[in-house]
Amino acid sequence: MREKKHTLMLVGCLLLALLITGCTSSETEGSRETEDLEQVAEVQTDGEVTIAEKILVDQNGIVITATEYTTDSVWGDGIKLLIENNSDVNVTVSCKALIVNDYMISDLFVSEVAAGKKANETMYLSNSGLEEAGIDTVGKVEVAFRVYDSATYSDIFATDLITIQTSAFESMDTVPDDTGEELYNAGGIRIVGRAVDHNDFWGTAILLYIENNSGTNVTISCDDLSVNGFMMTPYFSSSVYNGKKAIDDITLMSSELEANGIKKVGEVECQFRIYETDTYQTINETNPITFSAQ
Repeated sequence: MREKKHTLMLVGCLLLALLITGCTSSETEGSRETEDLEQVAEVQTDGEVTIAEKILVDQNGIVITATEYTTDSVWGDGIKLLIENNSDVNVTVSCKALIVNDYMISDLFVSEVAAGKKANETMYLSNSGLEEAGIDTVGKVEVAFRVYDSATYSDIFATDLITIQTSAFESMDTVPDDTGEELYNAGGIRIVGRAVDHNDFWGTAILLYIENNSGTNVTISCDDLSVNGFMMTPYFSSSVYNGKKAIDDITLMSSELEANGIKKVGEVECQFRIYETDTYQTINETNPITFSAQ
């Protein structure tokens, strides 16, 4: 009987050992699977652009905090903002300037915040603007805000450029795409005619590359424009901050092209007016410049 009990005890111990070993093995495999999933997750998130939370503005009771970098399937890339209005007036916050990787980018950002209230908003970066500038990865965003009274439209304050660096800052491409025909180069300002976009929303657009190293913020407009010898109305005004670049376009309305029987833009002639953005003081008015649009 004792031998049987002893044998049964040995068998029981062996079974218990096997069970423990099996559990340990399962736990080890589960742990390995978890580690593998974590590594996959790291690989999947490795290419995502992120930002550190940062207070951008704290003035006159207005606090603006950049909280997160986001990518929307419809609206594209953007910066999530928390806007706090601790003043006693309703305010509207908009952008004076938005610059990505040193390129001026158009924006549609505006947010009205009542006195004593907060708002979560997203400042989107124009998809078309990024594409035209050849920006695949956003490494740096610079923004100047304008804050004004919602009732009277009078300015409360405007900020200088505020820089937000993303996780892709060190790897962002800073080589400009200035290919095309140089139309103007003087006083640190370059204008290059790049191409003609026949699929522009309003009609046809003459794409320009603009570079400003003049030491001041400038605005460039266009006068006395003709296409294939016919006078046209140029829809163009481009503000470029000092040390920055822009991809912009002179828009030609399709109705005006059709009225003049122009099916293809060939020879273009125009004059550029360059002036200081803040003072409107003229820097230069060019002589007529003729070039062939492609």
